Amino acid sequence: MAVITQVSLGVSDCERAARFWAAALGYVRRPPRYPGDEWIVLAPPPGVPGTALAMDLSESPAEAFPRVHLDLTAGARNLDGEVDRLVGLGARRVDWPHYPAQLEPGASPYVVLADTEGNRFCVAGRPRAR
Repeated sequence: MAVITQVSLGVSDCERAARFWAAALGYVRRPPRYPGDEWIVLAPPPGVPGTALAMDLSESPAEAFPRVHLDLTAGARNLDGEVDRLVGLGARRVDWPHYPAQLEPGASPYVVLADTEGNRFCVAGRPRAR
């Protein structure tokens, strides 16, 4: 059976995107695979599960409504705190018209953001206690 080993993002500034995603996910940069390798690949630190994330130079603009995107979880942080952290790293909030009017039972609230390259991603988690 096939297994996803890496997700690749098209970006216009590989270094900027790599800095953002490394800080956002706590990932580390893998060494180049061969001399002249221009792909930047980030992976979880040794012993930490997760899928690698690669950045490749692209001239295509980011899609406003992408067919594929990353879904993140806020983990132990509340959703608002994690969104604020990601925005502080360079993400930006997206005016997303497709938020559900009401969440399904058991579903977590989520926020749609764009990375430094405009690639959309979602962050789900528990809301801040009121």
